[in-house]
Amino acid sequence: MATERKKLLLRLDPAVHDALARWAGDELRSTNAQIEYLLRKALGDAGRLPGGVGRMRGPGRPPGTPVPGAGQADDGAGSFAPDGGAPAVGNGTPGPGAGSSAPDAGSSAQDDQHDQEEQP
Repeated sequence: MATERKKLLLRLDPAVHDALARWAGDELRSTNAQIEYLLRKALGDAGRLPGGVGRMRGPGRPPGTPVPGAGQADDGAGSFAPDGGAPAVGNGTPGPGAGSSAPDAGSSAQDDQHDQEEQP
């Protein structure tokens, strides 16, 4: 039986929290998991990590965990990018490395020019 994890209220400067949240997202961890990772690393580097501490699970979804919504009727918010690229990230947007490297901020001037050329 696993031991219950300790709960801790942590007050942070909002800018520090935002930086941690972005870093955690880059490494596919929750903000809480990123803080625990950094604390364990600091304890280990200082030679203060107790020997009986269990290992942390790696970043990302555990192997064999089904993607929410996969295998169900397509509601337009599928689990994969429309081009078959990387899985969608929480909000339905393609994950890192999916599709083109161009930012997806509406149509570009090149798209507008292409649209005008096609019109009769």
